[in-house]
Amino acid sequence: MSDGIVLDTNIVSYIVKANPLADRYADELRGRRLCISFITVGELRFWARSRHWGAQKVQRMEQSIRGFVVIPFDDPVATVWAEIATEAKAAGRDRVDRSDWWITACAIRHDIPLVTHNRRDFDGISRLTLITHPDAPPTTDRPPS
Repeated sequence: MSDGIVLDTNIVSYIVKANPLADRYADELRGRRLCISFITVGELRFWARSRHWGAQKVQRMEQSIRGFVVIPFDDPVATVWAEIATEAKAAGRDRVDRSDWWITACAIRHDIPLVTHNRRDFDGISRLTLITHPDAPPTTDRPPS
């Protein structure tokens, strides 16, 4: 998967919603195999259910999901997750959303970069190649509505 790149859930949201923030990452994504973690699929479906999206909007989201390579859970991903969690705890960063660690574990396990607009969620994780826009705020974006 050397031409792959893992998209954080916020980047997927920007792409699906045609948010102008997606344009900031166009150069990094062009010509790459766009991958998402199994966790991102769950997060997108959670947001749809918790916001009571209508059938048509859910169908558009599901169609969008099919456009990405979904990285599944496997034993090596679990091992990398445990390493990340241990490292984060030792550094006092164990209050980060652990869903982000699963996304990170998928990227590290497959040795491909992760693109996000929430750099703070991923800063300080060794072995992770992180791509983010220089003006990305060090805050967590809100999920798609």
